[in-house]
Amino acid sequence: MKKWLQPGLWIPLLLVAAFAAYPAITGSASARETMFTMIMSIGLASSLNILLGYTGYVSFGHIVFFGLGGYLGFWAIDELGWHLAPAVLLGGVTAGLLALLLGLAILRLRGAYFALATIGVNEAMKSLVMNLPFLGAATGMELNFSVYKSYGGPATALWMVYWSLAAIVLIITVVSYAVKKSKFGLGLMAIREDEDAAGIMGVVSSRAKTWAYVLSAVFPGMIGVLFFFKNGIIEPGSAFRLNLSIELLVMVMLGGAGTVLGPILGGAFYQRLRGLLLTSDLFKNIQLAVAGLLLLLIVLFIPSGAVGWLRERSDRLRRVLE
Repeated sequence: MKKWLQPGLWIPLLLVAAFAAYPAITGSASARETMFTMIMSIGLASSLNILLGYTGYVSFGHIVFFGLGGYLGFWAIDELGWHLAPAVLLGGVTAGLLALLLGLAILRLRGAYFALATIGVNEAMKSLVMNLPFLGAATGMELNFSVYKSYGGPATALWMVYWSLAAIVLIITVVSYAVKKSKFGLGLMAIREDEDAAGIMGVVSSRAKTWAYVLSAVFPGMIGVLFFFKNGIIEPGSAFRLNLSIELLVMVMLGGAGTVLGPILGGAFYQRLRGLLLTSDLFKNIQLAVAGLLLLLIVLFIPSGAVGWLRERSDRLRRVLE
């Protein structure tokens, strides 16, 4: 019980809650859209951190779960007339099942081989969806505007989606903390440090990695449904954006891989930086180049990220930052 009262959990939760509350305080629709993108990035980065930060396995195709979950949930709403809530659950379950099947296969690979395999999985899933007529094939799907009437109209639906996203990201934060403080999390971090030695010490690495992969996939699948429901349209290009996977890696590394607070800080900072770049005539076309340079600088000078850097410089911060 004591671990649930630690600042290592409450600081990240309060930070996410503060971000989420800002549009409600200001009453600004534009602030809501800005914070939606930021909070979504925080959620996706935190979910990736369960795999990347705790096991050390680098995935360039994590966005495949966002895209597949989004597609299946969107299809259930559009074609089957489902309410948003069960559609979100469908997206999460579908993404988790895909991760379970993939994990049994590609998690046998290590290092660069696993990273390359995840790119292949993303591109293969994108090609598959483009050839499935019931998912709209290459043109994707659109929601009829009348769908939003059952949610109180488009304006009410947008706020409902926003608060649903905020709730999911708070849950991701709690799950990330719980994993880190659990015996399961210790096993994952042992795999990160030395997988062979972890096996000798009794960690069943294949099973631990697979469940970490599944856990990291469920939440992007749920977030994908919310994102595309809000937009009212989904297509393969936007659902399986490889560049977003790369940006998520930058967010995790920037804030601090293997920490609870790190992806939150990294996601918030990166999205703020990205917004500034997109509104600049000089930098708007080279934002990915800036992301690549940022990742290089992190690896060279602060490999432990912002949170790791702070923890290394103060015993007090080491006790309160996770």
